[in-house]
Amino acid sequence: MTKNPFDQFSKQLFKEFLTPLGLVETNYEIPGEAKYVDIWFTPSTQPTIDRQDLGILSRIAATPCLLEPYRKQPTEREIRSCLGKLSHLEEYLQREAKQDEESIPEDELPRLWIIASSISDKLLNKLIATPDEAWLPGIYFPSKVFLTGFIAINKLPRTPETLWLRILGKGVIQQQAIDEVIALPKEDSKRSAALKLLATWKISMEVSNEVDLEERELIMNLSKAYLEWEQETELRGLERGMERGMEQERRQLLENLFLARFGEVDPQLATIVQPILNLPPQEYASLLLQLSSLSREELLARFM
Repeated sequence: MTKNPFDQFSKQLFKEFLTPLGLVETNYEIPGEAKYVDIWFTPSTQPTIDRQDLGILSRIAATPCLLEPYRKQPTEREIRSCLGKLSHLEEYLQREAKQDEESIPEDELPRLWIIASSISDKLLNKLIATPDEAWLPGIYFPSKVFLTGFIAINKLPRTPETLWLRILGKGVIQQQAIDEVIALPKEDSKRSAALKLLATWKISMEVSNEVDLEERELIMNLSKAYLEWEQETELRGLERGMERGMEQERRQLLENLFLARFGEVDPQLATIVQPILNLPPQEYASLLLQLSSLSREELLARFM
């Protein structure tokens, strides 16, 4: 198992975006085998977000699957290793089902997705992997027997459907994807999550002992996302500071009113300060107007 920054970023990305759709396990060890899968995903019957929000990634997550992302084109040996993991996992699941006197339908067996920044035509020809009209360009399948798909990020169309895969690409492809993430509405939670992950990736690259030319280019690509994330973080910090300041002012006002109304803020009155501060603004203001006519016992009965 590698621990390079891309490996960590890709696992965090899939975990962040696929968790609302099901169970995501990274560095998953196939039971009974000394083999690890980068990402093992099992879909939920009740996803917490609309699947369409994730484009082509949501189609991939419609069935149990192994996700093996590569920063570079995988070697033939690496591909065979991935196929071996799929085979071992299927054998394990079939054994478990047999013990329960069940069987797994073909369309519910796990799929393998090998996702690479680029896959050459020469390698695709060796794999006898071809496009499928039901899927976008850049996605290839060998014989259906293998339950495997190959995604060449450099061949994907530049559409919103492919954004969360193109962000794993290289060079111009990745930079375009980052620009598209930044252009998303600021209230979009996926935007904030992606910027944070990209910023973390940049920091991880910069603290590496050695950075080659390709990695310097990557850091440049990530810099725009990092600056955007930094600005948003500062803004959120400022907003939280303002909220804390406003709450402190409301707390001080309430305690002063208690002092004026009851002569002291005893332990029982102190316990209801926070519940009162948690009221919606309109209810809080209404309570302040009523405070002069409410007895201590009435207040305690309402909020304790």
